[in-house]
Amino acid sequence: MLTFEQKLEIIESFPELERRDVSLGRVNFQYNDSVKEKKNVVYHLHPNGNGYVYAGELEGYPTDDKGFVNIRDFTEDELHSIVEKAIFSLSEEGQPKPEEETWINREKQTLHLIHEDEMWTIYAGPNLVDSFGSHEEAALYLKDEGFRLQRR
Repeated sequence: MLTFEQKLEIIESFPELERRDVSLGRVNFQYNDSVKEKKNVVYHLHPNGNGYVYAGELEGYPTDDKGFVNIRDFTEDELHSIVEKAIFSLSEEGQPKPEEETWINREKQTLHLIHEDEMWTIYAGPNLVDSFGSHEEAALYLKDEGFRLQRR
């Protein structure tokens, strides 16, 4: 079993996590860029080595009713892996991409981003604007052109 200090060293190697000391010497680590309400990635890491990592969005981990898995007996590789997966599951990149999105600019012009034939295609009405190999490339193009994703 890893010591508290070893677990801290592994968790603190993730710069996107912010340490929060809580009561009884326990430590939480939050992912403040989370796209979900959930921000705690590591919850109540205790000096005795006990603690929890959020795995509510992950498959293959036995979680409690709040989506946390006990990491008391995790190896270094297991702990690093689950923290990395937890952060990804709460990040924008880790969210399932919709098949169609509407983007809008300040002039209220709209473009539609549609996933079709393994490409991400941008349309202005029925007219093709451009196609990209990934959602990320298309979204970057739209942002560069002054558009933002229209939330429903």
